[in-house]
Amino acid sequence: MVIQKGASLHGIAEVLDLLSKKGIEIKSVDWRGRTLLVTHPNPASADLAQLDQATIVERLVISTPRAQLASREFQNEPSIVRVGTADVGGQKLVIIAGPCSVEGREQFLEVARAAKQSGASLLRGGVFKPRTSPYEFQGLGEEGLRLLAEAREETGLPVVTEVLEPERVKLVAKYADMLQIGARNAQNFSLLTAVGRSRMPVLLKRGMMTTIDEWLQAAEYVLVEGNPNVVLCERGIRTFDKVTRNTLDLAAVPVLRKLTHLPILVDPSHATGNRDLVGPMAKAAIAVGADGLMIETHQSPETALSDSQQQLNLSEFADLMEELEPVAKSVGRRIR
Repeated sequence: MVIQKGASLHGIAEVLDLLSKKGIEIKSVDWRGRTLLVTHPNPASADLAQLDQATIVERLVISTPRAQLASREFQNEPSIVRVGTADVGGQKLVIIAGPCSVEGREQFLEVARAAKQSGASLLRGGVFKPRTSPYEFQGLGEEGLRLLAEAREETGLPVVTEVLEPERVKLVAKYADMLQIGARNAQNFSLLTAVGRSRMPVLLKRGMMTTIDEWLQAAEYVLVEGNPNVVLCERGIRTFDKVTRNTLDLAAVPVLRKLTHLPILVDPSHATGNRDLVGPMAKAAIAVGADGLMIETHQSPETALSDSQQQLNLSEFADLMEELEPVAKSVGRRIR
């Protein structure tokens, strides 16, 4: 339920007391300067009749999904998440570009300048890398974060990077404009809670074996901490087929559009694992209604320290940006 703006603490306490006497678990959420009282399970109709009479209750929402705050029942109009100078979810599609890993100063600044010139909206770069093998490159850590900040200062592009542990949220938030939760941490609930409390914009990637319902409930962990700034990112799921790195579930985009008000991006790089497939799937993602893309770019993909096969070189990225423009226009959106 949404509490009226300016409601007294005494009035809120009365509603809380009424709910608690009925054995209803309550969580108070500060949502865009308003107070929400989120209950689970939802109150029965008889309880609602009493609550509806409370003068401080502005609106009651009966939400059937378990991800209440993420649902269209709670908020029907699409959300727009502001990340630095970029609006995710608006008429302009957001293109996030950059290398899988920040490998060094000159490498990253060159990619950042090219991404800016080609029309990217945000800059990505991994500095804490959750690699399958412990012997693979694990990232530059805080040194890499400083390079992200330097690239933002030079190009004006907001930066997004992955955070792996609750203890590092404050450190990463000090340098980044958006915190990424990677596929391997999509159901790391302590980490989701920590980024929720940070109030920073969050890019929540879908887990490799996460259903859409589970994905939205993961988003709810962030939202229920009073952080409405969540963007979902489809990056492929694990199936039986080995032709591509993952199976890109493009049907998830229109499905999510019906279920949630949160913005939706697609990452064709991680989904396919093959640079030759990135362009076709990027176009398809825009056609089905994605709010933007995350595309890995590198000036020399063959020498990249991680994910070399799926990164576009700078010329290929520039060409793709030109090819995406008419696709965006066909669905009433734009790239630049």
